[in-house]
Amino acid sequence: LTGAQDGSVRMFEWTRPQQLVCFRQAGNARVTRMYFNSQGNKCGVADGEGFLSIWQVNQTTSNPKPYLSWQCHSKTTSDFAFVTSSSLVATSGQSNDNRNVCLWDTLVSSSNSLIHAFTCHDHGATVLQYAPKHQLLISGGRKGYICIFDIRQRQILFTFQAHESAVKALALDPSEDYFVTGSAE
Repeated sequence: LTGAQDGSVRMFEWTRPQQLVCFRQAGNARVTRMYFNSQGNKCGVADGEGFLSIWQVNQTTSNPKPYLSWQCHSKTTSDFAFVTSSSLVATSGQSNDNRNVCLWDTLVSSSNSLIHAFTCHDHGATVLQYAPKHQLLISGGRKGYICIFDIRQRQILFTFQAHESAVKALALDPSEDYFVTGSAE
């Protein structure tokens, strides 16, 4: 799966030189993040205008439409994570009201899909990591802060400053004992 500054999203297969599917044409908002769900049957694309779109991967048409597309953040959606069986999605980004980390239910109508919004990260959340064993979300922000959320209780557990500049990367070890942060500095 490839995404570009011009907003295009294309899927390729290792053994074929040509693209299999073009999910989005050039001329859309820049792609900020893309992932497959753990089952590999869906892919999601976040963009610079605050939208998250999700497609079924096994499309037979060359230009399929997303089965879900909604604006998660008013300015940008910088990252997202499929949570549990991919019917629950967490997003990070920047919104005018500082609700910069959100949980969404993809099985209900778009007008009711927001489950919970966390007010955190002045100037926006840049990255997001889901820890399934502990049911936690870890987010990083533009000002170098890390927030850890309990998604079962829907509350912020910890906030601390890890860097002097924007957090650009988060990684979680497979046993979920440690996580690592990387910053713009």
